[in-house]
Amino acid sequence: MHTLAPLYPFMIGSFLQMETLKAILPYIEITLSLLLIIGIVLQQRGAGLGGAFGGDNFASTFYKRRGAEKFLFNATIVIAVLFVASAIAGFLI
Repeated sequence: MHTLAPLYPFMIGSFLQMETLKAILPYIEITLSLLLIIGIVLQQRGAGLGGAFGGDNFASTFYKRRGAEKFLFNATIVIAVLFVASAIAGFLI
């Protein structure tokens, strides 16, 4: 009799959880990527093309986020971190 015999039910349960995670992880990544795209697009300001190409835009230097804009900014950071973590988890599993 093997010394790991009492652990077999736990090992099988862990294996099934990993297989379930492997099956669900692509859907999680797709959802997070769509949320990340939406969060980034919603943050675009009307700075114009001059600001995009390094134009003179000193008014945005002392800008502070407030309210919904701050929440959206922080939520986008959290979604980006979760997306990177899910990509690393998908690579390791």
